[in-house]
Amino acid sequence: MKSDWRTEGVPFYRTREIVRLSEQGHVDNDLFISPSLYEEIRRQYGVPMENDIMLTAVGTIGIPYVVKKDDCFYYKDASVLCLSNVFDVSPEYFQYVLLSSLLRDQMFSASKGTTVDTITIERASEYKTLLPPLREQYRIVNEIKRIFSIIDCAESNLRILNNLIHKAKSKILELAMQGKLVPQDPTDEPATDMLKRINPNAKILTDFQHYPQLPSNWALIRLGEVVKVVNGKSQKDVENQFGAYPIYGSGGIIGMADAYSCLAGSTIIGRKGTINNPLFIRVNFWNVDTAFGMKPNEALDDKFFYYFCRSFNFASLDKSSTIPSLTKTAIENIIIPIPPKREQQSIVQKIEEYAMIMSRIMC
Repeated sequence: MKSDWRTEGVPFYRTREIVRLSEQGHVDNDLFISPSLYEEIRRQYGVPMENDIMLTAVGTIGIPYVVKKDDCFYYKDASVLCLSNVFDVSPEYFQYVLLSSLLRDQMFSASKGTTVDTITIERASEYKTLLPPLREQYRIVNEIKRIFSIIDCAESNLRILNNLIHKAKSKILELAMQGKLVPQDPTDEPATDMLKRINPNAKILTDFQHYPQLPSNWALIRLGEVVKVVNGKSQKDVENQFGAYPIYGSGGIIGMADAYSCLAGSTIIGRKGTINNPLFIRVNFWNVDTAFGMKPNEALDDKFFYYFCRSFNFASLDKSSTIPSLTKTAIENIIIPIPPKREQQSIVQKIEEYAMIMSRIMC
């Protein structure tokens, strides 16, 4: 049949085209047969007619498509089956039946043991289904459509709600890092005094445009002054599936180890690839060479620093042209706002209160 393929003429569909028709209602086809061959096939064997069901039969099996009135195409035998609607069954009802677990279980159980999932005409003719009276078929179709419409509306509303919650979380973090989330307490030790007490040589910054109106008891400092940034290392010498310490990459746990390189309460950020997804780790752990571990000193609450990382756009530090990547120097030069220590803890508590409320909304 390949010798009959043309670059124009009557569309010729395989499994992939039927799948696209089923999912999208249209397909950009690149295979055709000549009108004369189509007419010859139509006279001798018949072609798909309105309300017939096309069913994918090789590879991606069991995807139905109802032939429309204006459709004119032929198909690859064996890859696609044409179920002729000779008994005037509701095509939409039969399409739903083919997508139901009743039929799909039969399709896949009969296909077991073959290299590629396959439906043959012989197997398809043995499938068992339920066929109500025609008027009931239409009622069932209408009820399915009604329920699906409700589900589509709910999914749309859920997407809107997810988007609103995502924006709310971002705004909460933004307000937190500007000193606008919780009230100021004049009895708190000012951040500048705290930083100087911990490190008399601390280099306090006096101005940074990203934080133009911080409370007077806050301070600005470079991240490297208050956070130890730990380069990741290969885990090959410490990896042990029965080890006591998790091995973390930028995406989460990837194994266990006999040793750790970062302390509990650290935040992980990716060095390459996923660089904008900080993780807070509550236990000692080993970080691999695609991730940085960051542990604050006593000037910073561990969780406050984690939420700062959630608010900061690490992608803005990426200077690569291909795979996103960060350097230790770039991270250490980040300017971070520092509230008084007690206010940091209040901020963390408030952020987590809001997070709990939003989780309950989503439930």
